[in-house]
Amino acid sequence: MPADGVALTPAASTLSAAEIGRLAALFVASGVTKIRLTGGEPLVRRDALDVVAALGALPGLTSLGMTTNGLTLGRRLPALRAAGLTALNVSLDTLVPARFELITRRRGQGRVLDAIDAALAAGFPSVKLNCVVMRGVNEDEVVDFVRLTETRRLDVRFIEYMPFGGNAWSDARFVSYAEMLGAIGAGVGALERVADDPHDTCKHYRVPGAAGRVGFITSMTNHFCGGCNRLRLTADGSLKVCLFGSDEVSLRDALRGGATDAELLALVRAAVRRKHYSLGGKKDRHELARSDNRPMITIGG
Repeated sequence: MPADGVALTPAASTLSAAEIGRLAALFVASGVTKIRLTGGEPLVRRDALDVVAALGALPGLTSLGMTTNGLTLGRRLPALRAAGLTALNVSLDTLVPARFELITRRRGQGRVLDAIDAALAAGFPSVKLNCVVMRGVNEDEVVDFVRLTETRRLDVRFIEYMPFGGNAWSDARFVSYAEMLGAIGAGVGALERVADDPHDTCKHYRVPGAAGRVGFITSMTNHFCGGCNRLRLTADGSLKVCLFGSDEVSLRDALRGGATDAELLALVRAAVRRKHYSLGGKKDRHELARSDNRPMITIGG
């Protein structure tokens, strides 16, 4: 979180619950089987539970997830589970309370960890912890994060630091997948490789005998673009076919302009056909850092 906070998107610019429901129904009718609500922080929406319930009722949807910072998650877990949420991704970049406060500009690291344990106890089929690793910030904690998986049925996923608008990315702060693996090997021993799904964005490992898994999202050094089948719909209704691409199509404007379902789907298909093979058409992280893209907080993590 920047020291001066972030500018909030006006409510009128964001999709309403009904608009989210209509677009989601179109995607599911076209073969999408998994939806994940991201942010910013999805639980700041007053109607978040209504959105979850509407999406959870869509016939043909097999997985409904949410990525959250976890600060208010604990008290909302029962209602979210009852509404149909099946998967949780919790963003947590440090296990040190003082660092948490420095990174997020607020207290509450203990609440986040408690919410993760509560989600596991509540029987959520999938619970993941996402950690962006940055040199000089938290690279010394990777082994501590890995140890969380020894007794918890938890996926801890380390994410290579990616350049986006306003996140002060620099190569000096970048920690590669290979370096993380080396640090973990020195701290807990060699990890076992675990099979991945063809469309996974994560390379999975396990500490021998552990209850959970360790994963690496290697967008910068070993991209998975060839198998990526994800689409992103931002809170303000823009379709991004690639996280790193700057091209967007406003489904919100088309929807509010009276577009039919067939016309909306035609816009989606045309956008997908224009998708670049890798990294939004950029050759590497350095070219990405020089390009214009939204801040991640307005894309959805």
